[in-house]
Amino acid sequence: MGRFWDKFTGTEYPDSGVVPLSAAEVRSALLALNGAETPFRVRNALPAEKADLVAERRIKEVGVTLKTRMRLDPKNREVRTLTERWEASSPDHSGGRYGRGQMTTVYRQWEYERGADGRRRKVETFRFDTRDMRMPLLKTVLSAGWTWRGVLFRW
Repeated sequence: MGRFWDKFTGTEYPDSGVVPLSAAEVRSALLALNGAETPFRVRNALPAEKADLVAERRIKEVGVTLKTRMRLDPKNREVRTLTERWEASSPDHSGGRYGRGQMTTVYRQWEYERGADGRRRKVETFRFDTRDMRMPLLKTVLSAGWTWRGVLFRW
């Protein structure tokens, strides 16, 4: 199943010849992604999250919370990741939906406004692509010489 399963789980391998960094250096590199320009934050995980680090983004505009839990495995030089999504179907978050796994989703909001010719047209007012969160994490891990291993079932 090898490469097929890797494609299904979103597993990616570093380029050959990249010297692997230590677990502490990988952790520091991931935490260094935090900044004013970053649309998410990376933090140390809480004990209940059963991970080493968590990248989190709350998207108030569409009522979605995205989390990528990351476990560092120094023995195999891989970061095991589990991506989770919570969608609130009401303002009080009752009746929301939960999903997990490697997914790509683009959240958008539109408004109608009148153009110069007087006709109504749709204008995009908000956009968030889950790749905007995943790709910086992935590139950091791969550039450190570690494998990015997506996890679906056993965490």
